[in-house]
Amino acid sequence: MNIAVLGAGAWGTALAISAASRQPVTLWARDAAQCAEMQANRINQRYLHGADFPAQLSVVSGPLDRAALWLGRADVVIVATPMAALRPTLGQLEGLTVPVAWLCKGFESPQGPGATEWGLLGHEVCRAVAPRLLAGVLSGPSFAQEVARGQPTALVAASEHPAVREALVAAFHSPTLRIYANDDTVGVEVGGAVKNVLAIATGLCDGLNLGLNARAALVTRGLAEMTRLGLALGAKAETFMGLSGLGDLVLTATGDLSRNRKVGQLLAQGMSLDQAVASLGHVAEGVYSARTVVQRARSLGVDMPISEGVVALLEGQTQPAQAVAALMGRDAKSESF
Repeated sequence: MNIAVLGAGAWGTALAISAASRQPVTLWARDAAQCAEMQANRINQRYLHGADFPAQLSVVSGPLDRAALWLGRADVVIVATPMAALRPTLGQLEGLTVPVAWLCKGFESPQGPGATEWGLLGHEVCRAVAPRLLAGVLSGPSFAQEVARGQPTALVAASEHPAVREALVAAFHSPTLRIYANDDTVGVEVGGAVKNVLAIATGLCDGLNLGLNARAALVTRGLAEMTRLGLALGAKAETFMGLSGLGDLVLTATGDLSRNRKVGQLLAQGMSLDQAVASLGHVAEGVYSARTVVQRARSLGVDMPISEGVVALLEGQTQPAQAVAALMGRDAKSESF
């Protein structure tokens, strides 16, 4: 099997490294200079230093609309761009007949070209720009560094098309990377989008030294928020008890490698949002998708107080301690989803 991975950030590179231990993989980099550096040094020093490239991993660059030579050989194509680039990338892949899956997690910004008022999930973007693609999403609790090092990881391959799920399992399942198939694309994508926002909240909690009790409460009630939004969008409740729901939330909300959690910690320490984001050196999707998550929830009448608090904090409408006080000051109620 030949695999093409479009996007040479940390996660795209890590997945390419993992797959290339068993089969040929072509990693496409948008930046020609970065591509040349990776070809020469056989490592992605910018985004994933310390992870050497296997012999079967090749790196290319250049316009995708002129990539027929290597893209045409692919049996599976993985889009590893940020959410903001998913729409134009899928538009360029519209004519492909092989399975395509994306890795990005979040809602599309409503300010993007062609986006809707509330922003779309990945499968909704695909339906709008490339409806004939056999497409899906590969998601779940995963830090790029650990996947690149071959540490045990489990992911979910979600698609309405059985052929896509089967292709993703065949391409990436290995002794260290376990792939579970799921037909609930909506649930898997909602989990991936909302957990980034909730991780900012738990980072804030940790940065303010509020304790493990507070963190557990945020994670649990955050899971309830995630589930409510997912059900309103047509997802299955059980999906949120799985890898792409609870699993990804726990990892991103508690792991020291989580960029979204780090944003919350830095804000709690008094950094501005711009300073916090600049210090990361990577994209923290929760910062860009928080407003869209809340807008989508409001449009459906879904109550998401933790996510609302994160948006107020990111937009400078409240301070870290005030955001926590607002959540704790809510009226008592029965525990429910």
